[in-house]
Amino acid sequence: MQERRTQEARRQATRKALLDAARRHFAERGYAGTNTPDVVAEAGVTRGALYHHFADKKTLFVAVVEAEHASLAEAINAAADGDEPGPVKALIEGGDAYLKAMEDEGRRRILLIDAPAVLERDVLEAINARYGLKTLVDGVDAAIKAGAIRDLPAEPLAQLLDALFDRAALAPPEQLPNYRKAIKAMIRGLKT
Repeated sequence: MQERRTQEARRQATRKALLDAARRHFAERGYAGTNTPDVVAEAGVTRGALYHHFADKKTLFVAVVEAEHASLAEAINAAADGDEPGPVKALIEGGDAYLKAMEDEGRRRILLIDAPAVLERDVLEAINARYGLKTLVDGVDAAIKAGAIRDLPAEPLAQLLDALFDRAALAPPEQLPNYRKAIKAMIRGLKT
């Protein structure tokens, strides 16, 4: 039993090393500029280990995209859950947390430039539905149920807000304060 646990720990360590190295390469070089031999070398593993865990570069990229979405969802949930701010304030603070997390140029490249270009739309939407969009749908639904915002279809509203946040995340840094101001006004405009 002890050996099995050790083998599983080694597998997990190898997978993490590959994901960390791949994340750095995708963030710095983009999907097209990343090659798996460099990822393998940086991770300190064999090419066979890479293909044991991931079928190909695209599968590795999907895993990195999923990890980035999970990290974003954690940041958004932490911001929105703080001190029971109320559902409208939670939407605003969650959006601010998203924009702050997206200040990472590598994350923007991975999620907003390369992922839409490389991944099939249904794959990308499925990942987003499990993390960021789910968080946003839950927040919008909670605000509607609390009577804090107008009774609108929650998922379409969340989808539109999601697109709004993505567009703002792509704005030049000097314009981001204006985008934040506009987003806050739009969310507050949904109040009942």
